[in-house]
Parts: sequence; C-alpha cells; structure tokens
Amino acid sequence: MLPAAARLRRSEDFREVMRRGSRAGRRRLVVHALQAQDPSAAPSRAGLVVSKAVGNSVVRHRVSRRLRHLVAARLGTVPPATALVIRALPPAATASSAELGADLDAALKRLSLLKDRRPDRSGDHDDDGPAV
Repeated sequence: MLPAAARLRRSEDFREVMRRGSRAGRRRLVVHALQAQDPSAAPSRAGLVVSKAVGNSVVRHRVSRRLRHLVAARLGTVPPATALVIRALPPAATASSAELGADLDAALKRLSLLKDRRPDRSGDHDDDGPAV
C-alpha cells in the first residue's frame, strides 16, 4: 500500500506530470515522470490511472492493486521529488503481476529513474583471451 504522503491526489498534479513530464510506453502501461527542480523539496509520489477501457470495475481494481503494490516497492529507488503517473492500458487486464512489473521496470529504466538490477559481469573474465 502506498502511504498517503507518497500518493498523487489532486487532478492538477496528475495533469502537470502528464503534460510537462517525460513519458515511456510499454505494451501494458505508460509511465509519466516529472522530477522537481529542488530534489530536497519532497518525497517521490505516484498516482495511477486505470480507465474503463481496461475492463469492468473488478478488473480495474485488480489492476490497480497490482500496480499499487509494484509501485510501492520501487518508489524508494527513484530519485527524490519525482512524481510518477502510471497509466494502465487495456492489455494490463490480462497481465500477471510479473508482466506488469517487467513493463514498469522497463519504463522506469527508459526514463533513467531505475538502475539495472542485473549484477555487473564486467569483472567475470579477462580480455587476454581464452583460459587455458
């Protein structure tokens, strides 16, 4: 669950992030991000947009719960004072949590808000040739 201080609530905030922020689209969702000029000003916040195009009320709420859980786990890893709006697309209705998480990670990486979680393998081998 997202704490109250980590949620976007006002329509003006959503509008500002979606109009002025950067955008990265994936198959199941679109992430809009806007970083504040003063990073010490506030914590990172997020808001969700799940329209009727995604499905009926039960489906929309299931998608919202999954996205809320995924965003809460990643909100601490984005730079401070970043506002995110995650907009679910119709394919999100049939997606698993893992698929939504992969799309969210890919979008955040594209926006340079999330570091690659794979370990660095640059030190695993020498460039002197094959080992004998």
